[in-house]
Amino acid sequence: MTMSVQLEVEIEPGGEKKTEEIPVLDLGPYVAGEKGAAERLAVELRYAQENIGFYFVTNHGVPMDLISRGYDQLKKVFALPLEEKLKLKATNTRPGYVPPKSVVYVTSPINENTKPDLNEVLRYVNERAPDHPGRIAGRRFHGPNPWPENLPGFKETIKECHEALASLGRRMLPIYALALDKPADYFDSMFDDPLWTTRNSHYPVMEAEENQYGISPHQDHGFMTLLPLSDVPGLEIRTRAGNWINADHMPEDAVIINTGEFLNRWTNGRFLASPHRVIPPKRDRYSMALFFNPSPDTIADPLDTCVSEDNPARFEPVSIYDYLIWYNEKNYSPIAGGTRTDIKPKSF
Repeated sequence: MTMSVQLEVEIEPGGEKKTEEIPVLDLGPYVAGEKGAAERLAVELRYAQENIGFYFVTNHGVPMDLISRGYDQLKKVFALPLEEKLKLKATNTRPGYVPPKSVVYVTSPINENTKPDLNEVLRYVNERAPDHPGRIAGRRFHGPNPWPENLPGFKETIKECHEALASLGRRMLPIYALALDKPADYFDSMFDDPLWTTRNSHYPVMEAEENQYGISPHQDHGFMTLLPLSDVPGLEIRTRAGNWINADHMPEDAVIINTGEFLNRWTNGRFLASPHRVIPPKRDRYSMALFFNPSPDTIADPLDTCVSEDNPARFEPVSIYDYLIWYNEKNYSPIAGGTRTDIKPKSF
């Protein structure tokens, strides 16, 4: 069954209103193996991706008590003194702690972001084993992750949360394939060694300057983003009509999923990577986003089902590894693990 969260927003100068909807997909029948459920979901997913780029999922299999415990752990780690958090500091070769005011999303297509974001972040990756070829070669986004030493249970709980969200991402792959008129297993082999990363964020109550946000208007970089929403409002999505709508009115225990730029390129613009932002909160806000991406050397070359005479290929092929490096270096300062300058970035 498909529901919708309906949001009334003004779309024309005359005050006329239009309902803009974030679809809600019930995964229950699909998870239970009900015949035809995957195909029905694929139709619903295609609609969501081609019209707003975001959707909620319910009955998804991610234990919400686990997510709650994860948020409790994030509150503890971000409450540590700054000198303790800086022991986990990110660099351009490892993930880790990113202090407030370290990121400016200069790659944003819809806003000239000039002020650094107010949130602080713990960035983690799919940590490979020490003998993994990518880790031996020193490739970025392969680990190791820096973990706090003085918070018992933090590492175990956060890793379990991330693995649960990654499992949900993998569960969605057949639906994406069917929605793109491909066999259900089309993406499976491309995610054998997924390059997923996470942003575990704290949005403190801070005075914002003009054109400054908890996180400024941007599009995500990857294939899909999975986010169990916070109980503190702040996430807003920009619709195709150009309106900013509040995305926090979600069904209980749902997870919100959206498309990133890599999948947008792969689908030749068909699946939308919608801009979004977090406005400065009235009280401390926490979030845990997982960016579920394919194996590092997977190339996004516009799919044949998304290319036609009327819609020829619009993007050059690029790997998720190269794209992620470009995205980080253009938006993140050195203290956040990037090399951002004020020079307008090139585009792939």
